[in-house]
Amino acid sequence: MTARGARAPLGHAPAMATLLLIVLTAGLASQWLAWQLKLPAIVILIAAGLLLGPVSGVIPPSHSPRELSGLIGLGVAIILFEGGMYLKLRELRETWGGVGVLVLLGPPLAWSMGAWAAHYVAGLSWPVAIVLGAILVVTGPTVILPLLRQARLNRRTAALLKWEAIANDPMGVLLAVMSFQYFTGPSTQLSASLQNLGIALAAGAVIGGAGGWLTGWLFRRGAVPVHLKAPILMVLVLAVYWLTNLVRNEAGLLAVTLMGMVIGNLQLVERQALQTFQENLAAVLLSVLFIVIPAQLDWQHLALIDWRALLFVLVLMFLVRPITIAIVTLLAPVSYEDKRLLAWIAPRGIVAAATAGLFGPALVEAGHADADKLLPLMFLIIFATVLAHGLTIRPLALRLKLAVPEGNGLLIVGASDFTVALAQALQRLQIEVQIVDGSWSQLKAARMAGVPVHYAEVLSEEGEHGLDTRRLSHLLCATDNDFYNALVCKAQDDAFGHHRTFQTATHDASAAEFKRLSIDSRGYFAFARDASSTLLATRVAEGWAILNTRLTESHGWDAFKRRLDESDPDWLLLGGISPKGVFRLYSPEQRFRLEADWTAIYFAPPAGRALKIAKAVAEAAASAAVRAATEAGASAAPSYQGRSPGSAGETGEV
Repeated sequence: MTARGARAPLGHAPAMATLLLIVLTAGLASQWLAWQLKLPAIVILIAAGLLLGPVSGVIPPSHSPRELSGLIGLGVAIILFEGGMYLKLRELRETWGGVGVLVLLGPPLAWSMGAWAAHYVAGLSWPVAIVLGAILVVTGPTVILPLLRQARLNRRTAALLKWEAIANDPMGVLLAVMSFQYFTGPSTQLSASLQNLGIALAAGAVIGGAGGWLTGWLFRRGAVPVHLKAPILMVLVLAVYWLTNLVRNEAGLLAVTLMGMVIGNLQLVERQALQTFQENLAAVLLSVLFIVIPAQLDWQHLALIDWRALLFVLVLMFLVRPITIAIVTLLAPVSYEDKRLLAWIAPRGIVAAATAGLFGPALVEAGHADADKLLPLMFLIIFATVLAHGLTIRPLALRLKLAVPEGNGLLIVGASDFTVALAQALQRLQIEVQIVDGSWSQLKAARMAGVPVHYAEVLSEEGEHGLDTRRLSHLLCATDNDFYNALVCKAQDDAFGHHRTFQTATHDASAAEFKRLSIDSRGYFAFARDASSTLLATRVAEGWAILNTRLTESHGWDAFKRRLDESDPDWLLLGGISPKGVFRLYSPEQRFRLEADWTAIYFAPPAGRALKIAKAVAEAAASAAVRAATEAGASAAPSYQGRSPGSAGETGEV
């Protein structure tokens, strides 16, 4: 075991460009591996950082820790700005009471209890324990937001965790700065520290709020070309961070968080594109930071983790956090189930790691030798909380009825006779379904049929906020406006994934124009390339029915298709349900295989003929079952092919 300064890297120290490539590759590969293993990404990133740092020496120790801390601060600023864009003021209408106590009363109580535990359990001196208690106030968007997406929580619970994580991050840093300055500065008066905190809060609020408003004003006036808006926004975020830090050190994190919140709540046309850019940039920065920071540890640091450190982590998770939540939410309008989840979920992220990396060495220089434990102790806390909370948040939320199961259903945009019939058919098969329309009168038939409806314009902000799609997995836009259908499919890409957005085929009048729209500008055509909303409505008026049948080994797809083709080759396959109950919507552009034990959902000719077909299919299945009892080896069902069930010449499957 060698000292940090004596650690020898493998071979020659890599050049800066090579080192950057190694860090980026390791960071993004770690995130991909975490996605494959369904583990929190930070756990894999920290392990990779330790492997590249103290274990192998590929990443050498930094000889200029202050410069490294400055670069880390810039990365954290962009990450917190991106988190601030997720804070929507409309969420406070339902959660203000809970959010208020979590961001106003929670930090001072968590600070004091964390400091107490750090001193009496971890054995740290009071100055170091108080600074550590302040750092532990933070939870962080870098870990909370991925957990929320994974857990599929209801809106109220998700809002509580999200607001606490994003709002408390800069507050924890400011408390840590105030504590650090109190113990290391020339003045040890509490009044001076409180004054500095007030100045930092005011500077962050004014500069951050003004920066966000000014950015939105410039963007809306067209003062910045579209292709430069995202990169200029990144530079403005860093400028606000730097300028605010000139007023008071570390107040810049509060400023960029408020700046992100202001921009996220402005009615900017390009808001979604800007947010996507920031998300991608934050993902890269997170990969880099969680590789570089743990790589700066050495074996001497890791050897400082003893049984008291392990006990401290347990006390933090099982005593400090639950007691804090119990006290601050005692009289708050927070449900018992939300309190239980909040009492457990508090993972720490990049802000806690970066702050500990900044103040640990500075406290050692100021004469507090035990501050050397700060960074390894913080990584132990991050590793334990992220792993424990990441693996348990969804099972606990499901048990508390604060989350929904995996989506398995259909959101239909546009109420019509066909969509109502389709919704009723899916309901009979226990598939979740909902129809949304901006016309109350259009929804009348669906309401009378007992189909869940949502009265709103799906493209409006109010419609987006009020529409709960967590139980639904597919989107079908079936209005009589082809271009509106395409617009809705594109708008819902993030919610459903492009591969699960569908629209009815285009009408003859717009087909020529639609040839100019590539697949990335619209949804997949559902059912068949000529199955427009007009054609579907006409066939419903003619008495066509939506039916279903279950395929078997002895009576598979070929026999089923042949029976329907004999009656009417124009019938349509609408979708299918797998043996595990997973719903799929059919598209000629996205085929899938119908095999034994699948349930086929199809659109068949008039009711009398449909009943005759269904009876013939059932009789064929019964006779096939009798034959199968005496014959061995049933063949597997082939895939559905072609533009429509009766066509030939097209092949393929998904």
